[in-house]
Amino acid sequence: MSRMRKAFWLTSALAGGSIPASAQAVTNTVTFNGTVTTNCSIAIVNGTGVMTTSGTLSNLSSKNAGGSPAQVSITTTGGVRVSLDAVTSATTPAADTGPTVWTPVYSMTGTQSVAETGASTLMTGSGTSNMNVHLTGTKPSTDSFRGGNYSATVTVRCE
Repeated sequence: MSRMRKAFWLTSALAGGSIPASAQAVTNTVTFNGTVTTNCSIAIVNGTGVMTTSGTLSNLSSKNAGGSPAQVSITTTGGVRVSLDAVTSATTPAADTGPTVWTPVYSMTGTQSVAETGASTLMTGSGTSNMNVHLTGTKPSTDSFRGGNYSATVTVRCE
């Protein structure tokens, strides 16, 4: 085939569409959805703290010498708040008729560390943290703890 014919054939083919033109690029998107349920679990490691008195018998606390905290383990996906409820009832000996102010506090180590506090804490990360729960009962300056058994319950909350 002569050069002229080749050029003519090529020009004709391109003009007439015999040779397909390149396809135009087309794009679109797809969407993925997922849900991670926020959760929190509280496991009791040692559910019995021990309170001892101060030398002046003006406070009864798990932080005094010989006392020990209750211990729990908190596992969460994050995005929850951890707190302690106020003590709503306590058992005291009959001889102790004066008022007592009960103050629960906690500290945490592990996935999230929290210095001792009584306030609610936002758990920002997922994982497990170990919590020490302390309780202190305080008497007014004119009163003191009497002999006998004392107990109080602290509720650990994660929501």
